[in-house]
Amino acid sequence: MNIIILDDYQDAVRKLRCAAKLDGLSAKVFTNTVKGTGQLAVRLRDAEVLVAIRERTQFPKALLEKLPKLRLICQIGPLSPHIDIDTCTRLGIAVAHCEGPPVAPAELTWALVMAAMRRLPQYIGNLKHGAWQQSGLKSASMPSNFGLGVQLHGKTLGIWGYGQVGQLVAGYGKAFGMHVTVWGSEASRAKAQADGCIPAPSREAFFEACDVLSLHLRLSDTTRGMVTLEDLSRMKPTALFVNTSRAELLHDNALVMALNRGRPGLAAIDVFESEPILQGHPLLRLENAVCTPHIGFVEQDSYEQNFSVAFDNLLNFMAGQPTHIVNPEALRVQH
Repeated sequence: MNIIILDDYQDAVRKLRCAAKLDGLSAKVFTNTVKGTGQLAVRLRDAEVLVAIRERTQFPKALLEKLPKLRLICQIGPLSPHIDIDTCTRLGIAVAHCEGPPVAPAELTWALVMAAMRRLPQYIGNLKHGAWQQSGLKSASMPSNFGLGVQLHGKTLGIWGYGQVGQLVAGYGKAFGMHVTVWGSEASRAKAQADGCIPAPSREAFFEACDVLSLHLRLSDTTRGMVTLEDLSRMKPTALFVNTSRAELLHDNALVMALNRGRPGLAAIDVFESEPILQGHPLLRLENAVCTPHIGFVEQDSYEQNFSVAFDNLLNFMAGQPTHIVNPEALRVQH
């Protein structure tokens, strides 16, 4: 069976312990990304099984219809609109998914919070150029002594989306002595209150109160573009906005415009609308934005856990005992 593993940017998959599960099989790894439907159709035309990492490659109807041999997509990470499930089902392409534990993205979120609030990226970058104790954040539009950074203890942490990752981040905030407030669905706010967090009285009050605001929502038609420039403009000029979930949760250009206006004062971002991003991306040009290349789950333990499940799904499918299939109707089409 012809197996293709897509978008392994760091060429890490073949070096994982769990990669031994594919010994003896024909598996090809691509370490670069191509975007065009035509290019992808050529690259994947002989693929029978695809291992897709997160949303790094999109699988719309136009592409899927050009892959006549494809029988299975093993999705690593949560399902989202990047795969046209209905078309997969119609064409008899089964989709197996695995969603690993939330620890790695939660830890990355907290690393960004600490780094941004203490201005570590700016201090580190300037120290390498010989500047001692200089963060460089001295724009006239910034609050007084903004470049010094601040401690987290006693500040207010806002969590929008109290799922698995949001709950872990809330716990980290409590451990650091922060006041944790939560916005989201009625159910999530009730759960947060039961856990000792403070449900925000309104969306407006939530944005106004937070010293650190972290997004932990899934992308859907309902949540796409949910965070607006008006929302961000309610934040304090000293506040930090964090997004390790999905860039499309924000309205187009809202964050860049808000940062240029100074509310919020800082952002820490791990996700972008189109990835990999280009060197000239607007957020990369802002001194008050800390950016990482979508590494929320990119670490050895998560890779071992996620790829191990994905490879098990693949092997089970080949053995006629498919597991974690989200569209079982596709299996009937195959037969």
